[in-house]
Amino acid sequence: AGTVKEIRLFTTVLATPDNIKIMVPNGKIYGDIIKNISAYDTRRVNLTVGIGYGSSIQKALEVLMILIKGDTRILPDPAPQVAVSELADSSVNLMVHAWVRKEDYWPVRLELTRKIKEAFDANGIEIPFPQQVVHLISTESEN
Repeated sequence: AGTVKEIRLFTTVLATPDNIKIMVPNGKIYGDIIKNISAYDTRRVNLTVGIGYGSSIQKALEVLMILIKGDTRILPDPAPQVAVSELADSSVNLMVHAWVRKEDYWPVRLELTRKIKEAFDANGIEIPFPQQVVHLISTESEN
């Protein structure tokens, strides 16, 4: 991924967000799918947040919506969405969809992620981490 800096006869030169120069053969570009994330004025921030099975889904959804409505960079139309997206092995996964102007995408995504963690901590909503349960079976040795 990167910004096109130059199109040459046989290669296209890209600059990545971390300032790495990439030279791609034009045959690879023209024969493949191109995803342009800067073509439109808006982008949707998509986040998935897992909560513990013992946490209140309703409370978590309310906290997420309060955070979204409190950020003026998040656009009202299309309306932001928060919902349960999956019942995973060790978490109930919630999805957050919020539309922003393309220049606000990364600042909103990063700040919203931090604020979700802080708000969940303040409201006693558990964000679980993968755990593994080990059962030890002892056998009696014969003497």
